[in-house]
Amino acid sequence: MINILDGVKSAEIGITKEVKNLSDMVKDTTLSLVDRIESYEDIMSLEIGDTSLNRARNLERELNIRQLYIKYEGENPSGTQKDRIAFAQVHDAFRRDYNTIALATCGNYGVAVAYAAFLAGIKCKIFIPETYHTDRIKEMENFDAEIIRLPGSYEDTVTESSKMALNMDWYDANPGGANTSLQIAAYAEIANEIYDQLRDAPKYIAAPVSNGTLLAGVYRGFVSLYKRGKTSRIPKFVAGSAAYKNPIITSFKAGLENCIDIDPKLVKETSINEPLINWHSFDGNEALYALQQSGGEAHHISDKKMKEMSTFLHKKEGYRILPASTSGLIALLQIHEKNEMINDRYVAILTGKY
Repeated sequence: MINILDGVKSAEIGITKEVKNLSDMVKDTTLSLVDRIESYEDIMSLEIGDTSLNRARNLERELNIRQLYIKYEGENPSGTQKDRIAFAQVHDAFRRDYNTIALATCGNYGVAVAYAAFLAGIKCKIFIPETYHTDRIKEMENFDAEIIRLPGSYEDTVTESSKMALNMDWYDANPGGANTSLQIAAYAEIANEIYDQLRDAPKYIAAPVSNGTLLAGVYRGFVSLYKRGKTSRIPKFVAGSAAYKNPIITSFKAGLENCIDIDPKLVKETSINEPLINWHSFDGNEALYALQQSGGEAHHISDKKMKEMSTFLHKKEGYRILPASTSGLIALLQIHEKNEMINDRYVAILTGKY
């Protein structure tokens, strides 16, 4: 096992014989493009999503709440929800005949895209801020990704890598911009998976937020289900993030219609909050809209509470959860502390394993 500053503790991703055979077909240029795309879609069906949704009964007893469900995204190959958008974008790049995909990352997203690109036979350029240090670089390099260091913040690295992708005719897999709808659609599948098990929408959905894409995508999924007559309601969405270090939470609490940036000088990185913090949320407006339209809430969560909840979940439910991934659950439970939740169903998305 390796210790990851920004995220997952993980052994190297194992590739099964079935996935290896499908990957070989994807890379086989003697096959038709249709057959190669279908092979990659088979990999996606085998590897991505369909993560577990389980009652957290021990937490229910401990915290005097009922029908609290955990949606555990740590079951994806790289250990986080990022695999969903990584594979969706590599699939898009492959069918559009790009031979290189580029993105900026602090760690987890880079591993997910490197793995997805490796299976498709697409070159991967990963840009990482010079000041960030993550042991997940080794995993990226194991999948033949090229690591490029740039000065500045994560947000600066996103901007510069997008410019380079445009100039070099690489597929730009960064958040925001032209690929937002694709990323949101990939995360909308989480709503479909929750519906498949519950057969309706829960009262609340809670999730961590950083750029806001995950929350916006799950909201979009439930809106679609409701409009199609599948559910009786749209859930109220609850966001949690590092205290005073995320524009979505700050903008919501200020009652703003648009997500505004926060002062970069106020954003201090720690080993706990790193997956959540930023001064600019690339899909912040979409996430803010989801919170406002659903009648939801947003909460600042301290590093101390996230670390304690990670330990608590391991002790009570057996989950090894990245502390930052618990911020949405903590926000949900803070609502419960003020107004006891009874006679309904509640879902918290835990985004990464530890």
